[in-house]
Amino acid sequence: MKFKSFLAKPFASIVSKNIKKGMQTAVEDQENILKYLIKTARITQFGKEHRFAELNDYKQFRQSVPVRNYEQLKHYIEEIKAGKHNVLWRGQPLYFAKTSGTVSGTKYIPISKESIHNHINGARNALLCYMAETGNTAFADGKLIFLSGSPVLERVGGIPTGRLSGIVNHHIPRYLRKNQLPEYETNCIEDWETKLGKIVEETIRQDMTLISGIPPWMQMYFDELIRRSGKPVGELFPRFSVMVYGGVNFEPYQAKLFQSIGRKVDGIETFPASEGFFAFQDTQTEPGLLLNTNSGIFFEFIPADEIGRENPRRLSLGEVETGVNYALIINNNAGLWGYDIGDMVKFVSVDPYRLVVTGRTKHFISAFGEHVIGEEVEYSLLKAAKEDNVHITEFTVAPYVSNDAGKSYHQWFIEFENEPEDIRHFSQKVDQYLREKNAYYDDLISGNILQQLIITPVRKNGFIDYMRSIGKLGGQNKVPRLSNDRKIAEGLTQWIKN
Repeated sequence: MKFKSFLAKPFASIVSKNIKKGMQTAVEDQENILKYLIKTARITQFGKEHRFAELNDYKQFRQSVPVRNYEQLKHYIEEIKAGKHNVLWRGQPLYFAKTSGTVSGTKYIPISKESIHNHINGARNALLCYMAETGNTAFADGKLIFLSGSPVLERVGGIPTGRLSGIVNHHIPRYLRKNQLPEYETNCIEDWETKLGKIVEETIRQDMTLISGIPPWMQMYFDELIRRSGKPVGELFPRFSVMVYGGVNFEPYQAKLFQSIGRKVDGIETFPASEGFFAFQDTQTEPGLLLNTNSGIFFEFIPADEIGRENPRRLSLGEVETGVNYALIINNNAGLWGYDIGDMVKFVSVDPYRLVVTGRTKHFISAFGEHVIGEEVEYSLLKAAKEDNVHITEFTVAPYVSNDAGKSYHQWFIEFENEPEDIRHFSQKVDQYLREKNAYYDDLISGNILQQLIITPVRKNGFIDYMRSIGKLGGQNKVPRLSNDRKIAEGLTQWIKN
C-alpha cells in the first residue's frame, strides 16, 4: 500500500534539487529558450513573415514581433484548422485547447508535442517540491481527485480538441490511474450539477488524500459532501492532507474552505492556463509562485501603467523589479508569439523569480479614471472581513454612473457566509482601505466625484444561480471580480437579497 509514497521520496528529492539549480540560471535559460524558439520557427509561415532568419537577440525580436491578443492571431489559427502545416510552429498542433473568449468567442489554443510537457510537468513538479520540502508523501497512496473538465475530445480541422483539463487528463501517468477519481465516465458528464452529484457518490466513502481544482468548484463539492453526510470534509476524509488549487485568487475562498474541512490542510497553488503552465508554489515557507523559466516559454512583461499605449516597454525577465504590476506576455513552443494572456502579475522576489497574480488586464474599473484592479479590491475586502470575522462566499464589483455630481459609486455585490453586524460600517472600512490602496480612487472620493462604495448583498447561492442562468456553471468559468460596465450587475439583479 505504501509502495508509491516510498518511491516518490527519492524522485521528489532529485526533481527539487534540479529546480533549485534552475533558480540560479533563470535569466540565462530564458535567453536560450528565445534562441531555440526563433531558430525552430524560422521555417514557419509566421517566422518567414517576421524575418526570424535575421533575428539574433531579444531587442531585434521585440522590434519584429508585435504584442498580439487572440483576435490578432486568429487568422493563423484558421489556417491551421484548414489543414495547413508549419504556420505558427513546425508541423501541426498535437491538440487545440478550447476556451471561451469574451471578444473572440471560442478560442482554439495550440498545444504541440513539445509544449504538452510544460502542462504535465508543471503540476508534477509542484507536488514533488512539496513532497521534498515537507516529507509528506503518504497522500500518494490514497485517492486523488482532480476536478476537471470532460476528457472527451472532438476534432477541429483533424486536430483533437477539448478543455485543457480534459486534455491533461489523458496524460496522467499510469501509476496514478488506480488512485485517480472520479471515474472516466463520470468525468465525461458535461452538465456540472449532474457531474458533481456523481463525483460525490463515488468519493464520499473513499480514502481521499488530495483534492485539486479551482476554489469555487471545490467549495461546491465540499458543500454537497457536507449536505449528504452531515459531517465536515476533514472528518469524512481523515487522511485528506493536500489541496491543490489555481485559476483564481485563493484568499477570498480560504476561510470558508477550511471551515468546511474543519481543520487546516496544506495548500499548493499553481498558475495554469490553456496557453501554458506558468508558475507554481515551490515552498510552503515563502510567498509567491516560482516562475517556470525553463519549460519552453519565453516571458515578457509590460508595466501596467503602459498597457494600451501604442509602444509600451517590453521587458525580459532580467529587467523586472519587485512590487511592480506587469502584463504577462508569452512566446512558446506551440507557436504563440508576443501573446498577451490577459493576466497581470507582480514579483515578490527576483532571487529566485517568484510572483503573485494580481488580476486580469481586462478586469478593472476605470469608469471615472480610477483604474482599480483586482488585487486592490481583494485586499480591501479581505482586510475588513478579517477584522470583523466576516466570511465571503463570492463577490464582484461594477461602477454605477449617475448624471448627478457626487452620486456615482462603485457597487459591490457580495454573497456573505455570515453578514457583518453593521453593513454600513463594514462598507466604510472597505472603502477606506481601497482609498489607501488606490490614490486615484481616493482623489475621486475627496473631490466628491464619487461617493463611498455601496454593498449590495446577494442571497445564498446567488452567484451559482447567476452562472447557471448564463450557461457557465462549472467548467473553467469564474466570476470576474471587476467589470467596467453593468452587464454582470444587471444579471445579478434577481438574486439580490431583500
